[in-house]
Amino acid sequence: MWLASAALHAEVQVPVAQDLQQEGQGARAGRLPILLAFSASECPYCEDLEEEFLEPMLLSGDYADKIIIRKLELDNGSQVRDFSGRSVEASELAHGLRVFVTPTILFVDADGRELAQRMIGINTLEMFGGYLDGCIDTALLNLRNPQQLSARAPCRLGQD
Repeated sequence: MWLASAALHAEVQVPVAQDLQQEGQGARAGRLPILLAFSASECPYCEDLEEEFLEPMLLSGDYADKIIIRKLELDNGSQVRDFSGRSVEASELAHGLRVFVTPTILFVDADGRELAQRMIGINTLEMFGGYLDGCIDTALLNLRNPQQLSARAPCRLGQD
């Protein structure tokens, strides 16, 4: 599934987060983590992330019962409602979450708490999908087993 054709880009787009408080309510109801991809318009690695991974994930439907996928665009001055309901610029939200590089992916719960190790940048496309799946699995496990929650739990590549 990974390294899919760029033709998928025209068929599906990663939804832009506009109201994280509302997304959090949906995540809580569905017992799902939220994948927040922080991106910038002139970032070729952000385009790779969307076209090669996030869009195929959305198109396949295989992740609908595992994670809510949203992106935040940091360089267009867009406003977003944060998890507490406050309206802020997306770049201000990123700064508060200590996101300084694009792309960065956070895996968070309904209140914005990190559930798995964040992914910063993309280095090897061939291996990235495995790490992404591992982080999604870790986030889902930590969300559904809060007594074992470790926000910095390492993400595993593949299954044990």
